[in-house]
Amino acid sequence: MPRQELARFLRDRRERLRPEDLGLASGGEPRRTPGLRREEVAELAHMSVDYYVRLEQARGPRPSPRILDGLAGALRLAPAERSHLFRLAGTSPPPGTRARRRVRPHVAGMLRRLPETAAVVTDASYDVVACNPLARVLIGEDLDGESNLARRRFLGRGRNHFSTGAEEFGRIAVARLRRSADRYPRDAALAELLAELHAGSEEFRRLWEERPVHAPGHRTKTLDHPEAGRLRLNCDVLLVPEEDQEVVLITADAGSSTARSFHRLAARVARTTEDTDSAGPVARRGTSGAPGLLGAG
Repeated sequence: MPRQELARFLRDRRERLRPEDLGLASGGEPRRTPGLRREEVAELAHMSVDYYVRLEQARGPRPSPRILDGLAGALRLAPAERSHLFRLAGTSPPPGTRARRRVRPHVAGMLRRLPETAAVVTDASYDVVACNPLARVLIGEDLDGESNLARRRFLGRGRNHFSTGAEEFGRIAVARLRRSADRYPRDAALAELLAELHAGSEEFRRLWEERPVHAPGHRTKTLDHPEAGRLRLNCDVLLVPEEDQEVVLITADAGSSTARSFHRLAARVARTTEDTDSAGPVARRGTSGAPGLLGAG
């Protein structure tokens, strides 16, 4: 355990906090140093002052996960900072209780700023939690009934366009779901999904036993679209590690027939959006996707 680095990290994060940010009274006495006092951090973290002082002086024992969780809460650490704290202490962060199923606003905003790129966000259980209008037009509008790509792939739910990536996506999905099962052993919704897939798909059971391993990256797929015809698509994945989510960006090669199809579809999306906006507020439909196409990650 790098005690000096851990001590510097704790001091730095303590000095960045202001007492008023945490609802602590100043007591009317001026503070000689910025940030919280060590006693205040120890109280917020439910640990002894002596133990915390020893950690900041790089002479304390290895803190337990319970102590580290208390410190992360007391110092108001962001998810990435919390993981860094655990790594400095030579301990793996404990798994969360469940996968995050809400997309961050800035990620959703990014999807709207990609007019000729189809973009989809999936969570750790392969639920589609967000997608942009081009993705809905390109892939289909029937995910309101079934938004989980693993169920669609292995249980045949929803409308599925032919894609050359369908078989590959099966292995990708199982690899990701295996990782998720390890990370979130107490996620009831994920456990229900896995039980359903095991009960309903022999292919899923076989792949699960094979324990496939996959790293997100670039994939090229061909999709037969009922309106635009055969499309050659590039699928690339951006990770949102704090939320354990993946953003799949679906693009076409510049100057290709697929790029021209994307341009026409995007123009139709823009016209439809303008017509909808001019007609006044209406209920917006949900996300959409198709198995085999979105399996770049």
